Amino acid sequence: MKLNKVFPDSLNTAVFTTKFVVHDRKEITYISHDFEDGSWEFYSDDNFDNYEDIVLILSLDEIIQLDISLLEVADLPLGFVATRRSKADDWTITKNET
Repeated sequence: MKLNKVFPDSLNTAVFTTKFVVHDRKEITYISHDFEDGSWEFYSDDNFDNYEDIVLILSLDEIIQLDISLLEVADLPLGFVATRRSKADDWTITKNET
């Protein structure tokens, strides 16, 4: 585990996540670093119908406190996503084609 990386953004940067990650403590299995606006998104593998019903906004520091292993992909480039099946797995980095 390479936790010596740091996110390029300030720790008070707002990031998007879900109630599944925060309230249900589901593992983060998907990270997106948006090419258009540089925003970060941190999701579990839960399905949902209405994003507005489940979205939460935290600081980057708060999401790191929920899962320190996110530092492994802190250098995720703009326009890329990182995925894994569980915390026990390595991250797979791919270009976001959407």
